[in-house]
Amino acid sequence: MPTIVEEADSAGSSRFPLHFCSNRLLCTFSPADRQLVEAAATAVQLQRGDVLFDAGRDVPATFFPAAGTVVAILVSLLDGRTVEVATIGKEGAVGGIVSGGKAPAFARAVVQIPGAALKVDLKALEDAKARSPHVRDLFCRYADALLAQVMQSVACNAFHALEARCCRWLLTAQDRAGAEDIPLTQEYLAEMLGVQRTTVSAVARTLQEQGLIGYRRGTIRILDRQAAEARACECYQAVERHFREVLPEVKPQKIADSGDVR
Repeated sequence: MPTIVEEADSAGSSRFPLHFCSNRLLCTFSPADRQLVEAAATAVQLQRGDVLFDAGRDVPATFFPAAGTVVAILVSLLDGRTVEVATIGKEGAVGGIVSGGKAPAFARAVVQIPGAALKVDLKALEDAKARSPHVRDLFCRYADALLAQVMQSVACNAFHALEARCCRWLLTAQDRAGAEDIPLTQEYLAEMLGVQRTTVSAVARTLQEQGLIGYRRGTIRILDRQAAEARACECYQAVERHFREVLPEVKPQKIADSGDVR
């Protein structure tokens, strides 16, 4: 379960400067937009394996991952197999974005890389969307980008070779984590790709022998990103391009009135 973190008041107007600075969606909130959600927000520390919501259950809150935190959206089959359909980090949010309300979830959200997040009650978020044109437009655009990632994953899983899918997935995970090292086991990578661990081990060994990645127990590092991008399927660039078109980079709102946010 997520651990609640008490965050001290900052010198500025935000109670949660770390989260509003490091999440790409939250950093666009104006002071007025922040006030709409801060009273219903909680800073949490997510641990690997935490289930934020499960298929068939109501989604009571939305999680905004901070830099370094990554959450996977998984679809499970009756035989127990699972496959990842979306990876969400500091660029987005998890829960209640596409559905637009407290509706049952279709998939499971599991923390992939631990770290900080801002948890916002869904009722407050829906109220903010109703009262703020910026928040409403922002979440509509993000929902479009997230759906594009899911749709591209369907095509990728159906048609592309495992090695290309593995490179795509590692590049996406590194982008979301924002660090060179990806804290990830081969067992977990196999689960995300929906294949056997031995199959992933063979692919990882080949990529390591070719100098694309480095692997030590529990951690994968992309050593040659250019080569990894060349080896990845077209899905990686397609999703990133669409995301940039739908949600272009914007100048973050001022969070603190004085001093650096730590």
